[in-house]
Amino acid sequence: MAALKIREALPCDASAICAISNALIRGSLVTFTTLERSIEVTQQTIRSANGTFLVAEEAGTVVGFASYAPFRAGPGYVHTKEHSIQLAAQARGRGIGRALMQQLEEVARANDVHVLVAGISSANPAGVAFHARLGFEAVGRLPETGRKNGQWLDLVLMQKILRSGNDFRGADR
Repeated sequence: MAALKIREALPCDASAICAISNALIRGSLVTFTTLERSIEVTQQTIRSANGTFLVAEEAGTVVGFASYAPFRAGPGYVHTKEHSIQLAAQARGRGIGRALMQQLEEVARANDVHVLVAGISSANPAGVAFHARLGFEAVGRLPETGRKNGQWLDLVLMQKILRSGNDFRGADR
């Protein structure tokens, strides 16, 4: 593996992020959406992420990204976030996803995140296995929640508790 750098995403990374994401939107069932990402909206998302949007860069090229955002609205959910991770085809199976997630978990802990949630397409068993290897537990399956390419797809919910209840120092908001 060429020197891998995990860093905070910058607005100038939006084109590469869109290329990775849009290839998955067009060519797979790993995401339920059929709406491709735009560079402008991705730049805006990065600007408002406050360090919670990371990229993996290899030899000067963005090969993956991971981010988290609120899980649900309301103050009772402030310490629970849903994350997303996507890699370019050439980056898969090489430890880049693990490196991204380890860094994202560090960022999350520093920001008083207690739980990270993953919503994974049932058409993505590799994504389920990846999260299980990282310590995420399957906590639910929502049958036929998504529809894409004429198929009903289940949503597999997985979560990882980042801090035990006794170690958590975050304030209720």
